[in-house]
Amino acid sequence: METHQKGVQKESFIVLKVNFKLQQLIFIVLLLFCTTIFVSPPIALLFGILFVNIFGKVLETDTFVKKLLQYSIIGLGFGINLNTAIEAGSQGFLFTVSTIALVMIFGLFLAKILKIDKTIAQLISAGTAICGGSAIAAVAPILKANSKQTSVALGIVFVLNAVALFIFPEIGHFFNLSQNQFGIWSAIAIHDTSSVVGAASKYGNEALQIATTVKLARALWIIPLAFLISIFTKSEGKIKIPYFIGFFVLAILAGTYLPFLQNFNSIISEISRDTLKVALFLIGAGLSLQNLKNIGIKPLLLGIILWIFISSISLYAVLEFLK
Repeated sequence: METHQKGVQKESFIVLKVNFKLQQLIFIVLLLFCTTIFVSPPIALLFGILFVNIFGKVLETDTFVKKLLQYSIIGLGFGINLNTAIEAGSQGFLFTVSTIALVMIFGLFLAKILKIDKTIAQLISAGTAICGGSAIAAVAPILKANSKQTSVALGIVFVLNAVALFIFPEIGHFFNLSQNQFGIWSAIAIHDTSSVVGAASKYGNEALQIATTVKLARALWIIPLAFLISIFTKSEGKIKIPYFIGFFVLAILAGTYLPFLQNFNSIISEISRDTLKVALFLIGAGLSLQNLKNIGIKPLLLGIILWIFISSISLYAVLEFLK
């Protein structure tokens, strides 16, 4: 046990060395505090980041966080009306197709200019174009990416996700975006579903419903993208499909058409928002300075340029064509 604790803590630049039991206690108190009304999704993420860089990493939570995030998103589905989901999905379709193609092409072009490893560039481009870590995890086996290449791409996505969670709501208010505009923009421009939902929930309930629906519809494009990559690379790697999206759709149908559930929809949605904040805290608790140190300047630069690119063109599009 002690060996595991030391191994986990070495991954962070620890500012304060405290007894492991005290470290666990602080971790649990912060985690529980994140479920209260006093903590917003961005603050939950910030608490996690501060904790890991002050006290060190307590435990590995990657698998648990992934499942918790999926369950949270499914729960949010109960609070979304089917008609709202269809309208949001149809509005976001054209934006989705065009931005995915543009980002993938622009990413490969930039990779040649910056002289970045092609596999890392493809992973970063896929993560930016579709849905962050899920897209990277889906195409990594097809590209036969090694653990270092995958870790670099994931690290960049997680860092930019954290930044987006804080700045996107402020940018939305600066441009006076409507709930509909912000929902679609955040779903297109923010990498991971967790940060999309976190930013949109801070902006408003309608934005949250639209953003969640558009982002998960966008995530389904992992399948054709992975298929195309496998054809061009002649790879036989297995494609990872995000099956939980099917349960999200079922939750929308249940919440819309089952009358006895309508009294509980708001309760389920509220619990899901709390578990989302817990997931964001745990994600933040994995973002140590050591992780940032291992990324590298050029891949990070590629990620930032692609992110600014997709954010800018999608922001212009929603301002110009949506209300």
